[in-house]
Amino acid sequence: MGKIRVLLVDDHAILRAGLRALLETYDDIEVVGEAGSGEEALQLTRSLRPDVVVLDVMMPGINGLTTLRYLLAENPDLRVLMLTQYGNKEFVLPLLEAGAAGYVLKQAADTDFVKAIRAVHAGNAYLYPPIAKLVLDALMAGETATPPHQRLTPREREILILIAQGYTNQEIARMLYISPKTVEVHRTRLMRKLNLRNVAQVVHYAVRHHLIDPWAEPSTKSSEQPD
Repeated sequence: MGKIRVLLVDDHAILRAGLRALLETYDDIEVVGEAGSGEEALQLTRSLRPDVVVLDVMMPGINGLTTLRYLLAENPDLRVLMLTQYGNKEFVLPLLEAGAAGYVLKQAADTDFVKAIRAVHAGNAYLYPPIAKLVLDALMAGETATPPHQRLTPREREILILIAQGYTNQEIARMLYISPKTVEVHRTRLMRKLNLRNVAQVVHYAVRHHLIDPWAEPSTKSSEQPD
């Protein structure tokens, strides 16, 4: 059998280097590429055709959940292993519902990470043990991952996160290849659906629902004038 071809996706180059160094010690795994963003992950997945994509949940631009949806829309058979420092159900359940094959914490032992890659490649699901218990408890309690933002369209959720990260309408338009006017339409709709009145409330909502990392550096991009 050939090696398991892995694409590493995380916006921190040091973490990617550490994961690559770890995986290269195993004869049955080959790291075929690295990506620092969701956009780059989509491009490299198309060209490299990895067996498993290891995908960070929180990234600037297109976040892990949206990237996951895009990846699986293009290739439903792709195996995607989510990698994050967050282990709460608000993070885990939406990702599993979106089709993630597994979920492992960044602080997991090295052997757990490798075990997870092998498991999802073999067609199985993998949940880091503490997360598996959390998911099971949520299912036993009849909980569902239906916070208000789940009623948004994928594009509205994407723009919600970018607004919360500090990007302007013009910057979002350039990132998503749409017009600033279209961004404004989505922005108005999502804020109405979530009953939010200003950017501060958008940021608070995104942090409270773990859609962005509250400890991440805010966007340092300066506001730009409309074209």
